[in-house]
Amino acid sequence: MTEQIAVIPGDGIGQEVTPAAVDVLKAVDADFDFVEGEAGDYVAEQAGTPLPEETKELAAESDATLFGAAGESAADVILPLREIVGSFANVRPATAYPGLDALDPDTDMVFIRENTQGVYSGIESRLSDNVATLTRVVTRDASEKIAEYGFDYAEEHGYDNVTIAHKANVMRETDGLFLEAAEDVAQRRGADYDTELMDALAMKLVMYPEQYDVIICPNLAGDVLSDLSAGLVGGLGLLPSANVGEDNALFEPVHGSAPDIAGEGVANPTAMLLSAAMLLDHLEYDDEATRVTEQSRPSSNPARTRRTSAATRRPTRSRRPSSTASELRLLGIR
Repeated sequence: MTEQIAVIPGDGIGQEVTPAAVDVLKAVDADFDFVEGEAGDYVAEQAGTPLPEETKELAAESDATLFGAAGESAADVILPLREIVGSFANVRPATAYPGLDALDPDTDMVFIRENTQGVYSGIESRLSDNVATLTRVVTRDASEKIAEYGFDYAEEHGYDNVTIAHKANVMRETDGLFLEAAEDVAQRRGADYDTELMDALAMKLVMYPEQYDVIICPNLAGDVLSDLSAGLVGGLGLLPSANVGEDNALFEPVHGSAPDIAGEGVANPTAMLLSAAMLLDHLEYDDEATRVTEQSRPSSNPARTRRTSAATRRPTRSRRPSSTASELRLLGIR
């Protein structure tokens, strides 16, 4: 059966890297129909809105959407698109590739970010010139849903270690509920897991990145920690992402529109190609997803590909080093 893929290049280098990803998808053995839509700053100038109704309808009716980047209008484009596809999970892998300058060459982690609630719920008020408020929304249903997805993802993609990030020691009600719900899911499944305070986790990701696999996060924590992880592996230009809903999904590179290099022909399409591989994986073209992932990675080394089948498992890793050893390692003393 033919599956429809909405293609929305957007602004800046999105216009350059998106066609490269479409070319790759056309080359694999998949029955796709590509339909292009418009969105972004240039559309706002022409039509008065950065996200026209016809583009919204295209994303809603397609089996998946491939999105490039948006400029100043990013919040008015990507947030509605995520809502249109019913995204509840933002999936962001961060992998160190051979030949690139990474803090630890064994870094290979995936952030599973709750994508509907938290401080991104959009409930803000300006009470006076001096006071503004923000309401944080967390529900048990959404927290359990993202936890189930995270444990499923770890099992299906061969990851052993699952960490639940939170700040329940301070945000006792909201993150307390998130942590409680996620732990309930883990215990019902009989799954092993760790929990980490999100601020301490930020430090540990830098000190021992190789010790983390799948990290389940509330919305804001997932956003911040996944960007931090980009610094561990070489930058945002290497990070793909998926916004997954029940029956639809949106795939995009984590980087922005990069207007400073747009049109110069120097944009690196790696993150976009890896996003296309995630699209294939989502639509259950497993072999094709693996091939695209292998060939898209800088200094490609197929032996390092993690995603093959649910039967693939990583070897057990050693215990985290002591603080002293880690501090010496950060200074380049081994």
